[in-house]
Amino acid sequence: MDYLVVALVALFASGLTFFSGFGLGTLLMPAFALLMPLPSAIAATAIVHLLNNLFKLALVGRSANGGVVLRFGLGAAVAAVAGAGALVLFAGLPPVATYEIHGAAFEATPVKLVIGMLIVVFACLELYPAFGALAVAPKYLVAGGLLSGFFGGLSGNQGAFRSAFLIKAGLGKKEFIATGVVCAVIVDVVRLSVYGVSSRATGFMGPAGNHTGLIVTAVVFAFAGAFVGARLLDKVTLGFVRTVVALSMIAIGAGLAAGLV
Repeated sequence: MDYLVVALVALFASGLTFFSGFGLGTLLMPAFALLMPLPSAIAATAIVHLLNNLFKLALVGRSANGGVVLRFGLGAAVAAVAGAGALVLFAGLPPVATYEIHGAAFEATPVKLVIGMLIVVFACLELYPAFGALAVAPKYLVAGGLLSGFFGGLSGNQGAFRSAFLIKAGLGKKEFIATGVVCAVIVDVVRLSVYGVSSRATGFMGPAGNHTGLIVTAVVFAFAGAFVGARLLDKVTLGFVRTVVALSMIAIGAGLAAGLV
């Protein structure tokens, strides 16, 4: 059943990325969080996210704008280190609350509380129409990279901010997509490096080897989702996708913050 859940979520979420520009990490991380410790779930999601982006990079990478990648991507890389470090810090803190529901014990930990609240905030922003149309002047690209990179390192939620800053960078359609993919790959590589080093030192991600099967399953079905999504591009509205993603984020984020998942 665990593998079925991960496979279906990866398939669906990967398909969404063709319509919304994000969604794989947003939905896959909560699914992983139901099956493994939250830090492990974030790291596992980063692996799937990276491999999926490398696949897209092979397809469109040549169209990336080097100047924009330099200004946005370098800032994102630096901030991703800080965000990933913050995740490691929160993961080592004791629970802030414990309680029981019908005899089942639950605990709200700082890392779950922070990540859960972030997910809910990002979800509410996605439901706010003005946020979807938000675009920031090109002169703020470095600041945008810092903001996107930090939240990417902390929770994996970087796509919405990245799109808001890149949309006004004077890029063509292919350039926009390719530049976003390159920047996402940079953040994924940096945060995975920090997660790996920190896990060796503190074990904060837990025994990663126990989750290899789930990660491989997610990668395979994420590729399949990308294949299907590309062929359904003209049949699904962006508004529908954003609503489904946002409502799912609110439900899972609230559950994480409360310690229910």
